Amino acid sequence: MKQNLQLSDDGKLKHFLSIEGLSRDLLLKILDTAESFAGMTEQSVKKVPLLRGKTIVNLFFENSTRTRTTFELAATRLSADVLNINIATSATSKGESLLDTIRNLEAMHVDMFVVRHAISGAAQFIAENSASHISVINAGDGQHAHPTQAMLDMYTIKQHKTDFSQLKVAIIGDILHSRVARSQILALNTLQAEEVRVIAPKTLLPAQVECLGAEPYLNMKQGLKDIDVIIMLRLQKERMKSALLPSENEYYKCFGLTPEKLAIAKADAIVMHPGPINRGVEIDSSIADSHRSVILQQVSNGIAVRMAIMSMAMQNMEAKA
Repeated sequence: MKQNLQLSDDGKLKHFLSIEGLSRDLLLKILDTAESFAGMTEQSVKKVPLLRGKTIVNLFFENSTRTRTTFELAATRLSADVLNINIATSATSKGESLLDTIRNLEAMHVDMFVVRHAISGAAQFIAENSASHISVINAGDGQHAHPTQAMLDMYTIKQHKTDFSQLKVAIIGDILHSRVARSQILALNTLQAEEVRVIAPKTLLPAQVECLGAEPYLNMKQGLKDIDVIIMLRLQKERMKSALLPSENEYYKCFGLTPEKLAIAKADAIVMHPGPINRGVEIDSSIADSHRSVILQQVSNGIAVRMAIMSMAMQNMEAKA
């Protein structure tokens, strides 16, 4: 990742494509900015005029519910105009190239693209080929990155565990196919977490996962010892090209989060999940719905964090104009 692609010459956010190349100070600024927006949900008028007159395009080439709707709500609360492109009925489905789609949207004088795409690097490609006044936010590209999800997860952790340097975090499940896990590991290391562990069957661990900044474990009981934060991941069967697991029942027995396994972690450990949840596959319903779970808080926090990222990127672009 080229750092100068995401940042302006003075080091401010221009695009948000990956956690890679971003400083600890910038990540903390995103979290602090999100905090300033978090209280808006309690207000009768849930809007600020920061992006009034700006047009934000949700360009989702993959299905999404939480990510797309929270981006739309975030943009609306910043007073921006929002254009949701239905790719299934757009000219792209008729053979128009991605670049031609971008050029046509640019001709409508839009200001930001929020991009989700099945191909890794698609958001960066769009950022490299868009007009200089347009900001690009990566809403998930292939198996590469999902940086806004990672940042809303960091914000949720910060709400419950104030000091990252004292935290031991375990990410459990389909690490191999998870763009969320990659972004989470980068964010946790940038924020100087004490230890990041990944727990999964060997078939669902990337080769040389230690190079990503995480310690691998093949056993839940060993991996959960002394853990402060547990992040469960969905089995991404749509990205599995071969049978990597004997069965879902066997997976749940070995790597599903049950009350018995949760008891191994610290007594005040919180449980997270980026969604969608497969109950009885990666997590027991009694845990997903318990006071230890902050899963719904993650969804709520997604609005404030995405407001922070969009406003920081667009205000910088406006200052450069």
